Amino acid sequence: MAESLTYADAGVDIGKANRLISSIKDIAKQTSGPGVMSQIGGFGGLFSLNISNVENPVLVSSADGVGTKLRIAFMMNRHDTVGIDLVAMSVNDIMVMGAKPLFFLDYLSMGNLETGIATDIIKGIGEGCKEADCALIGGETAEMPGFYKQNEYDLAGFVVGLVDNNKIIDGSDIRVGHRLIGIPSSGLHSNGFSLVRKICFDILKLEVDTFISEFDQTIGEELLTPTRIYSKTVQLLIRDLPIHGLAHITGGGIEENIIRIIPKACNILMHRGSWDIPPVFNFLQQAGKVSDKEMMRTFNNGIGMIAVVPEDAVSDVLGRLSAMKEHSFAIGEVVRRESDTRVAWTDSDGTC
Repeated sequence: MAESLTYADAGVDIGKANRLISSIKDIAKQTSGPGVMSQIGGFGGLFSLNISNVENPVLVSSADGVGTKLRIAFMMNRHDTVGIDLVAMSVNDIMVMGAKPLFFLDYLSMGNLETGIATDIIKGIGEGCKEADCALIGGETAEMPGFYKQNEYDLAGFVVGLVDNNKIIDGSDIRVGHRLIGIPSSGLHSNGFSLVRKICFDILKLEVDTFISEFDQTIGEELLTPTRIYSKTVQLLIRDLPIHGLAHITGGGIEENIIRIIPKACNILMHRGSWDIPPVFNFLQQAGKVSDKEMMRTFNNGIGMIAVVPEDAVSDVLGRLSAMKEHSFAIGEVVRRESDTRVAWTDSDGTC
């Protein structure tokens, strides 16, 4: 062999990765706040835990990804929103326990490191962290030649939050008569995209730049709408209102997620037509001939977060949400468990 091989000859460019870290440092610095003790680039992220106002501190953690929604980003060659999705899917899962997000870490793996794509992704992560009021303190960028197609990648995210043990929201205070308040989603969020892609691109044969009048934008733009981050909304609700349960509506839809926090002695009665369903869900249902049951177990159908509150607190909670410019809805109630059907549906006239 005339010349000795290098790591770059095998497809891994360490110099390019080091230059990317410089960009990441600038993005992470914009999310920094009290507690952050280290910069991006060390072996680990340091965070000083301030528990002066917490009687019995409990750390809450979660990990998640973006799923096959990434395929839409690949098709559009647009990568500045999936980082927001990444933060949202983890952060929304810990805030339902009453936790305030503290810091976030990400994992990004690509076949060959494309610094432009990677920078756009991490900018989105930074935007998500700012929206969630948590710090981006570390992560990993892996270059894996031969493992992914050109300009394709995978993402994972990890968040740690803090809650006082006395203020953990676990659903144990939920009783018969409590009401469900639905807080809107921004659209599909990051679930059900295998079915979405089958309907849009296999059945309808759409291109990502196909304009859809119902959405007033292209199908690709609609599908890449970032997942909502509910951190600030939830923190303002739980500060001084009796929120006895919170459910993040992700895979499994309303039925499977609300039951995760409802005591076994209770069931749920949901009210059809009690909230506005965004056009994208009707579009997908009609185009794919998807049953109501399948829609409800696959998608959020316009509700991204549900709060369970005592009946006498409904007006206060709706009023607080309205003051935050949230168009929320009373969508159901907790009833006595008299069957194994944990979630039943009723129309406004009482018909099930």
